[in-house]
Formats: sequence, structure tokens, C-alpha cells
Amino acid sequence: MAHPKHKISKSRRDKRRTHYKATAPTLATCSNCGTTVKYHTVCPECGYYRGKQVIEKEIAL
Repeated sequence: MAHPKHKISKSRRDKRRTHYKATAPTLATCSNCGTTVKYHTVCPECGYYRGKQVIEKEIAL
């Protein structure tokens, strides 16, 4: 195994890790009900995905 010749300081190590930036998930609007939905997921409100009903949702009475 390789061994480092010099200690890397915490600040120098952390500078190397700063390039990652957390991004918010891309959102789309549901084609059936118009609510905001995360891409590639079934709409939690109406149960539609890509124009087809995937999950049977009960209507609140």
C-alpha cells in the first residue's frame, strides 16, 4: 500500500471536496392534474404516469 510522505491538512483536504454541489431535483407538471411532480415518478395526487393511470386513487368524500 502507498503511504503519504506529508500530512494533508484538513483545510487542504476539504478544498478538494468543494466541487460537489447538491442540486434540487428537476420538477415537471403532471399532464393530468397539473401538480408539480418529480421527473420519472408517478403523480402522488392522481396516480398518472406519462398519460396513463398507473395507481388507482380513491376520491376523498
